[in-house]
Amino acid sequence: MNSLAGKTAVVTGASRGIGRAIALHLAEQGAKVVLTARDLTLLDDAVLAIAGSGGTAVRIAADLREPDAAARIEQRAISAFGSIDILINNAGATKRGEFIDLTDEDWQDGFALKFFGAVRLTRAAWPHLKKSHGSVIHIAGSGGRTPGAQFSVGGSVNAALLSFTKSLAETGLRDGVQVNCINPGPVRTARLDTRLARIAAEQGVTPQRALEIFLATEKITRIAEPTEIAALAAFILGPAGRSLHGSLIDIDGGSTKTI
Repeated sequence: MNSLAGKTAVVTGASRGIGRAIALHLAEQGAKVVLTARDLTLLDDAVLAIAGSGGTAVRIAADLREPDAAARIEQRAISAFGSIDILINNAGATKRGEFIDLTDEDWQDGFALKFFGAVRLTRAAWPHLKKSHGSVIHIAGSGGRTPGAQFSVGGSVNAALLSFTKSLAETGLRDGVQVNCINPGPVRTARLDTRLARIAAEQGVTPQRALEIFLATEKITRIAEPTEIAALAAFILGPAGRSLHGSLIDIDGGSTKTI
């Protein structure tokens, strides 16, 4: 059964990793999907994958750090499908490193893409979401609850998204829009694979041993697959997840240690 049939979903950061997996999964559930990211070639590949599985999708290349990007994405969705029922704010990678080495530009870039990009696009989509009694999901991260020394930018940005979720959820009660946030821990993406390769090189160990060291250091059970995050998003958006509202949902192998 296609639980999202007839709905239009906008997914940011949809060219790779978690965003791509979410876009493909929502399309499998019957949604018409608008994919956006900066890499047009990768977007085209994702759209072709959806079409090849019988789904419907369009793409728009956009940099959410640019103030006019949100309006362009909103217009693309409306011109293609006439509505916005689902918004997945997934875009945004932040720079890791020692606090003392992070520049003002590193901090500004982190907030510009992941936080302000989400704020602007949510504001642009809100009238449509209100009309359709739609849903917003922010993809933040476990660092928003349990930040580390190497993740001061990302932890701060994610924490801001958690607060934004709670605030927006109250507005959603009034306007009939479901609002939630997913906090992934380490997920099997190209970026994580690079970190694991670095551990292997620095310690002179095999890839398997590097993974074991990473799991022990992070104190987690396993690394999640992007498809697991996508499945959780689809559950939230489907009939069984409608009671979730203002929820900050950890899917992180146990990395979140706070209550």
